Amino acid sequence: MPEMEVRFFAFANINNTIRLRDNKLLFRISDLLEAAPETVLHAIAHILIAKIYRKPIDPVFAARYRRFIGSRAISEKAHLLRQMRGRKRIDGPLGNVYHLDEIFEELNTKFFFGLLARPNMTWSQNTARHMLGHYDPAHNAIVVSRVFDHIRVPRYVVEYIVYHEMLHLKHPVRLKGSRRCVHPKQFQEEEKLFPHLEEAKKFLRIL
Repeated sequence: MPEMEVRFFAFANINNTIRLRDNKLLFRISDLLEAAPETVLHAIAHILIAKIYRKPIDPVFAARYRRFIGSRAISEKAHLLRQMRGRKRIDGPLGNVYHLDEIFEELNTKFFFGLLARPNMTWSQNTARHMLGHYDPAHNAIVVSRVFDHIRVPRYVVEYIVYHEMLHLKHPVRLKGSRRCVHPKQFQEEEKLFPHLEEAKKFLRIL
C-alpha cells in the first residue's frame, strides 16, 4: 500500500483530486466537504481510488456522492464559493460582427416576453471550438465562443447559441434522483421553438 496524504483544499469549486507521486497517494478534497458525513467522505475516497487505478466505480458510492453535492444546502454553498473564489474575465458583449446584448434583447422579447433579466453577456477570450457557449450561474454570465464572431457565421447560429443558454437561465440544472437534469423535457420542447434550429445545428456540425 502506498503512503497516503489527505488534505482539504480551498478550491474555487467542489473539486476532489488524487495524484500518485513517489509511491504516495495525494488526496485534495474541497474544503466545502470537510464537514460532510463519514459515509460521503468514504464515497469520495472510493471514487478517487477507483479512478486512479482505473477500476469500476461502485454505483452506490457514485449515487451517494451526487446526492450529497446536489442537495440544496451544498449547491447554495458551492454557488457562493464560486462567487467568492472564482475569477471570471468578462470581455464584453461587443464583437467585431455581432453584439451579444442586442441579440439577447431581441430573443428575450420574441421568446420570453422580455421577462428574463439580462446576465453579463461576453465573448470568450479565445476561439474555442470545443465549447460553443455556456451559462455560468455563479457569475451570472453567458459566454459565447469568439469563433462565432465572424462574418462567415450566419446570425441565426449566434442567436441559437444565445437562445440555448437563455433556456439554461430559465431552467436551472436540477437533481433528479441522484442525477443532474441539465436538459429537462420543458427545456427540450422550448428549444424546438427556435425557427432556425435545424439550420443552426447543421452549421455547427460542419464547423
